[in-house]
Amino acid sequence: MIPLSGYAKAKKYVDIHSQLTEREIIQLKKRNPGPCLTISRQSGIDTHKICNELVSQLSQHYKSDWAFFDKDLIRKVIEDHQLPVRFQKFLTEERIPTISQMLNELMGIHPPIMKLVHKMANTILNLAEIGNVILIGRGSNVITSHLKNAFHIRLVAPIDYRVKLMQESKDISKEQAKTEIIKEDSNRRDFLIRTFKKEIDDPLLYHLVLNIQQFSFEQIIQNITNLVKNNRPYIPRKVIPITQYEDISII
Repeated sequence: MIPLSGYAKAKKYVDIHSQLTEREIIQLKKRNPGPCLTISRQSGIDTHKICNELVSQLSQHYKSDWAFFDKDLIRKVIEDHQLPVRFQKFLTEERIPTISQMLNELMGIHPPIMKLVHKMANTILNLAEIGNVILIGRGSNVITSHLKNAFHIRLVAPIDYRVKLMQESKDISKEQAKTEIIKEDSNRRDFLIRTFKKEIDDPLLYHLVLNIQQFSFEQIIQNITNLVKNNRPYIPRKVIPITQYEDISII
């Protein structure tokens, strides 16, 4: 479960941008987008602590509210597109049995899977184009690969190290942890291949690949924040009065 502080910041981020007009949102996207950070990680690596610290430091540096979205992103997709909550399971990284998928679509139980994926991609793009946001998983690095304000991170570690991390966080046996990690890694790899025709471990999909076993927590944060700060200098984030830009067309 996402920590309350992370959830509160994500809710605040959404609330702030929900108050802007459509023209103001377009202005932010086209003229003053903040940086966007995507994080892909191997199973067993908990990104909540990392993201909370990144949000804190980047908010201070860019003097603007940041937020991160992981599994809660699915709930935002559901809200954005007024979809029944039962659709949540169809937007996970776990494979849906083909026959079950076909029967459900024929019976009208849910839209075709790719339509749901398109809705998820639209939500990710909307967040990324505004910026000052961290997006975790769901192929967000591929979806935002064309954006100049987006930076992509891959967090990895040896499986024995990740097994130990999962044991400590979930209080389960070594065998249980290893089985869960192998299954989840497989699901994530399969999701990216079948959805985007990309291999999750391809280093060319990322700006930075970090083996977290080799760095302290502080060094991990420093490496990531330096990448963003050095390549996306601070610019005051202001919404310019729209009368100055009447040429902006709403698409």
